[in-house]
Amino acid sequence: MKLRGFRIELGEIEAALAACNGVRDAVALAREDTPGDKRLVAYVVPEQGASVDAGALRAALARRLADYMLPAAIVVVEAWPLTANGKVDRKALPAPDAGQGSADVYEAPAGETEILLAELWKDLLNAERIGRNDHFFSLGGHSLLAIGLIERLRQRGYSIEPGTIFTYPLLSAMAAQLVPVAEAAPVPVVPENLIPDAFAASADASQIEELKL
Repeated sequence: MKLRGFRIELGEIEAALAACNGVRDAVALAREDTPGDKRLVAYVVPEQGASVDAGALRAALARRLADYMLPAAIVVVEAWPLTANGKVDRKALPAPDAGQGSADVYEAPAGETEILLAELWKDLLNAERIGRNDHFFSLGGHSLLAIGLIERLRQRGYSIEPGTIFTYPLLSAMAAQLVPVAEAAPVPVVPENLIPDAFAASADASQIEELKL
C-alpha cells in the first residue's frame, strides 16, 4: 500500500514485530480515525504469559525499518477479534489511545528550542502534552507534517533539513539540530560611476544623439 507518497510493506512490518521477543502474532494496517489523517497502526498479540511493551517494540522496529514504515502506534491486544470465517476482523480492532506513542516516562522539554519545538508538535500532532523523549513519527507525524513543521520553524527563526527530522525523531535530539535562520543578505551596493568627467564632457552632440537612437 502507499501512504503519503511512500510504499509501505505491511507484511514486512508484521514480520518484524512477530520476530520480537514475546510477540505471538502481529497485524499492521492504515487507520483514518480522524478524517483526512490516515495513520499506520500495528497490533500485536503477546505469547502466553509474556508481557510486551509498545515502547520497546517501537525501538526494535526502528533498528530494522525505515522511519516512514514505523507505525504511529502499537496496540497490544489479548486476542484477535475474528470474523465468521475465522479471520482477523481488522475493522473490529480498537483505535489507539490518544496518548499512544508518547514516551513511557514523561520528561518536560528543557531549554528554549525544546520548548518551542514541543509547542509546534502539540499543534501539528493534536497532542495535549509533549515530552523531550517523545518520538515525532510514533505520535502520528509523517512526511507532510514534517514539511509543515519545517515551515513553522522557519517562521519562528529556525531551519532544519527534512532528512534531519527522520534521522533525529526524538524531540530532544531534533531540537539540538535546529539552526537559526541566517539574517537576510545585505542589499548589494551599486558601485559609483567611475567614468571620468572629462571623458563624459568630451562627447559631442552627435554622439549623444546616436545614443538616444
